[in-house]
Amino acid sequence: MFNIGASELILLLLIAFIVVGPKDLPKVARSLGKAVRSIRGMVAEVKREAGLDELEGEMKDVQHEVQSTLKGADVRSDLRKAEREIDREVSSVKKELNFKDFKNTHQAGGKKQ
Repeated sequence: MFNIGASELILLLLIAFIVVGPKDLPKVARSLGKAVRSIRGMVAEVKREAGLDELEGEMKDVQHEVQSTLKGADVRSDLRKAEREIDREVSSVKKELNFKDFKNTHQAGGKKQ
């Protein structure tokens, strides 16, 4: 819910310590915790009553379906395979051309035709 890092937490505790004082800080922390739990409970109840829990579940299902469809539609592996095949063919043609060039040079008595 909140993205609070260690440095922010220390700063908040220091401010609370100064404002509230060391004696009342545990009481304030408990009441704050109770308020947060109460608010979370109310939010969960509103979600349940409005059917947002079901909608959230359905949205997660749709998200999983989309991700699996995207994985299935990923053609990168096919493209890499085709690229390797093309590289092999090009290499084969280069070797053949080099061999023909060497053969022609050798037959001509060391002179290239």
